[in-house]
Amino acid sequence: MVHNNALHEVMTAAEAAVIWDTLPRNVQRACTGGKNFAPRFTADEARRAGRIWLVTAAGMDRVFGPKSK
Repeated sequence: MVHNNALHEVMTAAEAAVIWDTLPRNVQRACTGGKNFAPRFTADEARRAGRIWLVTAAGMDRVFGPKSK
């Protein structure tokens, strides 16, 4: 079944970490950047909603490569 719903293209950093087999902190750091590096996601690929980071599947593919699952 193919989902063309936009909600299936956006997920929390924790959800993305499970799907891409990485730690949630790695996804969050890619969103925020760090002391010595810029964020890896573009403004169209990630945004903060309160305390939760939301990322797109396309952004995860670009930054972390193809899904592991």
